[in-house]
Amino acid sequence: MDDLIAAARDALRDAHVPYSEYRVGAALRTADGAVYTGCNIENANYSNSLHAEEVAVAEAVKNGHREFDRIAVSSGVRDGVTPCGMCRQTLTEFAAADLVVVCDEGDGETSEYALGELLPNTIHEGTLDDAREA
Repeated sequence: MDDLIAAARDALRDAHVPYSEYRVGAALRTADGAVYTGCNIENANYSNSLHAEEVAVAEAVKNGHREFDRIAVSSGVRDGVTPCGMCRQTLTEFAAADLVVVCDEGDGETSEYALGELLPNTIHEGTLDDAREA
């Protein structure tokens, strides 16, 4: 099994999911090889819930990292979950379109995507610069 998938599976064990009972773990690898993990943390006010990918990005950024090359995502049911749109946009803030997104299908199977494939035509710093100049 891919080490990053294993780290994502380990992280999902810490998920706080009293409402959906849908555990998600993420493991994010920095450009220099460090790995940061996150799990989903639900809140009764659903909009305040944190997604596993966001938690992993926050932990990495908090520790001074701004460049990433790979992220793995796993759910408790091993259904090939991909990052949601909000998480894809968060990843785009710090990663290029070629960031490898590995999704756990279970039984040693994975699906891989490029971030740009999952979220084409993103909002990025250049988008905002263009808007200011218009």
